[in-house]
Amino acid sequence: MRDHPSDRVDVRSDTVTQPTAQMRAIMESASVGDDVLGDDLTVIELQNRVAKIFGKEAALFVASGTMSNAIAIRAHTVPGDEIICDKSAHIYKYEGGGYAALCGVSIALVDGINGIMSPDNVTLAIRKAEGSQGHYPNGTLVCVENTSNLGGGTCYPQQTLDDIAAVANKNGCKTHIDGARIFNAIIKTGIDAKRMTRDYDSVSICFSKGMGAPVGSVLVGSTEFIARAHRWRKMFGGGWRQAGILAQACLFALDNNIQRMEQDHQRAKRIAVAINSIDTFSVDLETVQTNMVYVTCDKPASKVVEELQGHGIDLFDLGPNSVRIVCHLHIDDEDEQRIIKAFSQLI
Repeated sequence: MRDHPSDRVDVRSDTVTQPTAQMRAIMESASVGDDVLGDDLTVIELQNRVAKIFGKEAALFVASGTMSNAIAIRAHTVPGDEIICDKSAHIYKYEGGGYAALCGVSIALVDGINGIMSPDNVTLAIRKAEGSQGHYPNGTLVCVENTSNLGGGTCYPQQTLDDIAAVANKNGCKTHIDGARIFNAIIKTGIDAKRMTRDYDSVSICFSKGMGAPVGSVLVGSTEFIARAHRWRKMFGGGWRQAGILAQACLFALDNNIQRMEQDHQRAKRIAVAINSIDTFSVDLETVQTNMVYVTCDKPASKVVEELQGHGIDLFDLGPNSVRIVCHLHIDDEDEQRIIKAFSQLI
């Protein structure tokens, strides 16, 4: 793979990206301070810049997307509340039950299509204690994931985002976007970050996936919200010191690794089309909108993963008959052909 110390093709996730030589060099030159004390100028620069990009008042640099989502939920809710999200949402599926353990909230799941919720279904999922004789929790937060991981990397239409936010506001709910791959959505749709997230109270942006930074996410929102989030970051053990070294990598990613995501999207589409033409595999090409390809297999997915490992290809099985390919900045043209050839040899 390009700029990666391996002769294998690793498409398990875009989280496997490593800082390039250029990124490492700029990290070494970072100006640092004690971030807990508010002294790290590089962290401050990153927070201010990301807040401006997304049209929000303030931002908070945290260790991971999972931490960012947990802090957001805790800052928006009180124990006993209920949050609303798609049934395949990362918050529900892959964050260790943090919404319950750390935030004390229940969850109402929406049956979306390819990870995309409809405003009508969100409306039906919002419950309120008032008028329920105390049977219901208070639905107070609607969470949207853009792009949707288990949806195949799908992007929300802007009108759907706007309408869901309107539904939430009408029903007294705050709104949060799990934007782990939101820059993928921005590149795919061509919609400006400020416009995409305009009606949402908070957004989590991850830098350790397609953006190529080694560590870190940024949570954005109002000044008041970020002040609460800062407190919960501390309570969750997320206060860190000379974090500017990591923030510098994120700043580099903002300057260099956004527009290039279009290459990942195009590569994923080519791979999807090629694999879909193989009789023993199928891909729903409508879902291949960004950098992910979900492949349905005629044989057990675990067997496909094992056989591909023998061809130097590493990926995950995400179901009995489903495997996932995630393109990222280390995957080049040669890797693309190796993936296609390996699948064709599994017939």
